[in-house]
Amino acid sequence: MKTRVLKHLITPHGGELKRLLVDDDRAAELKTESRDWPSWDLTPAQAGDLELLLSGAYSPLSGYLTRSDYDSVVKSMLLADGVLWPMPVVLDVTKVFAEKLSPGMVISLRDAEGVMLAALHVEDVWEPDLTGDAKKIFGTSSSDHPGAAAFIDTTRPWFVGGRVEGVQMPTHYDFPSLRHTPQEMREDFAQLGWRRMVAYPSDRIMHRAEQEFTYQASMEAKANLFLHPIVGTADAGDKDYYARIRCYREMEKFYPPLTTRLSLLTAPIRQAGPREALWHALINKNYGCTHMIVDPGLTNPSGDKAFYKESAYAELWQKHGDAAGVAMIPFQQMFYVEDDDAFLPKEKIAKNARVLALSDHDLKERLDHGRDIPDWFTFPEIVQQMRHAHKPRYEQGFTVFFTGLSGAGKSTIANVLLVKLMQLGGRPVTLLDGDIVRKNLSSELGFSKEHRDINIRRIGFVASEITKNGGIAICAPIAPYDNVRKEVRRMVEPGGGFVLVHVATPLETCEERDRKGLYEKARAGIIKEFTGISDPYEPPDDAELALDTTELSPEEAVWEVLMHLEREGYIGVKRHEVQ
Repeated sequence: MKTRVLKHLITPHGGELKRLLVDDDRAAELKTESRDWPSWDLTPAQAGDLELLLSGAYSPLSGYLTRSDYDSVVKSMLLADGVLWPMPVVLDVTKVFAEKLSPGMVISLRDAEGVMLAALHVEDVWEPDLTGDAKKIFGTSSSDHPGAAAFIDTTRPWFVGGRVEGVQMPTHYDFPSLRHTPQEMREDFAQLGWRRMVAYPSDRIMHRAEQEFTYQASMEAKANLFLHPIVGTADAGDKDYYARIRCYREMEKFYPPLTTRLSLLTAPIRQAGPREALWHALINKNYGCTHMIVDPGLTNPSGDKAFYKESAYAELWQKHGDAAGVAMIPFQQMFYVEDDDAFLPKEKIAKNARVLALSDHDLKERLDHGRDIPDWFTFPEIVQQMRHAHKPRYEQGFTVFFTGLSGAGKSTIANVLLVKLMQLGGRPVTLLDGDIVRKNLSSELGFSKEHRDINIRRIGFVASEITKNGGIAICAPIAPYDNVRKEVRRMVEPGGGFVLVHVATPLETCEERDRKGLYEKARAGIIKEFTGISDPYEPPDDAELALDTTELSPEEAVWEVLMHLEREGYIGVKRHEVQ
């Protein structure tokens, strides 16, 4: 498909936009032929890569990298023909699927609902050395590096490369007016008469400091500003994602009229440091940008300088900047100077000036506890959007997750806590006790480790739904395995609070209380895989509370839980209300 040349704009990388969508007749032909082809259902990350291939954002690529291109990119950041391209873009598949393929075949690429998006003409199928390649791409194969660890642990073991013909773009129902192809943005820039554009790719909410720096940077470059946030592949229930985009829409209003454009980029984040920054420069070049603000916080895992020093970004640009054709603008942290009522970089701040700062931790604490966020830090409109998604803790849902041996007292404490929280009022409360769940949610499961994990994951899922919708979930299973408890925490915490309570009553006490004779049967071998006897219990190392009910009554134990919830801001306990 030919691209109309907009002569006064920067040339796309490689000379032209490689838009891979075919016309309607060819699309219909491919759909018909695809009935006889093997199909691959794309993951969200793979769908993001395919979208950027089809739109031309990954120009000069005309499909997934073949083996020769892949090996060259991994080794030298160049395609086999010598064109700069820092990051591999391949389709990773399972071994079982790869064994069905051979060069010359065609694969139908489909979304999660089975809609055909593209045809992949297979040219190469190979098994890469993921560990060795990670060391070249990320500079390390250490599991401490989240990008390298994800590449090694979650990438499927076989790669497929070849030319792609696009049938249709992936569908986005969220913020469709903010999603543009490179060609659409180029035509918009041309209509506005813009020739020089500064791209600012980011994955976090912008505040006054970022607004001030991006504005100053674009003015110094004598260019307009292109806000190009990377939105990745958020799921439909991610309220923080929606809040972040609403914040970008509000932020756009704080720049002078007709100086700024906003567009979303659905790109997976690889956390590959300078390589990834250079890659984003080429993507934004395809959108028409001549400059890019390079923020190491976007591509450097956790900002850890042990992996990528900031000087590495400049060194890479010095080596490949001419080939990239995009000017680098290093991101500068800005500080609010109270006497000047202005944001300034560190080197321009007077020695005795009063500097105000608010860390990410401080901001979260203020949101959690409903405290004011100062006007010097951000705009009221941004605060409003953040508060809409991040309620203070006393309005959030939360989960109290009890774990411990059978007979430790979990169910009794959970039932007393249910009554006390119902008495306080304000939020719906749901009890997910081990026996209740086994009867109503997991009746078909046994007591193998696999089935126990499935049972706890089901409890975690229900608790996460209750929590994110503002309710309180009280869970009281045995939950003997540490890894699945941590998995439940990860499910729940994005939607609210999570309090893990280890009911650490000793095994001897639990056996003495055994009304049903379960421990006796377990020691006799009548009951198999019984926690604490024939199956292990892994004590948590991340519990917020540990309660030994040998000496504590149920009411005393519950009061410990209530006091913790009060200290953390989830409830405001008035003692006369819970007597």
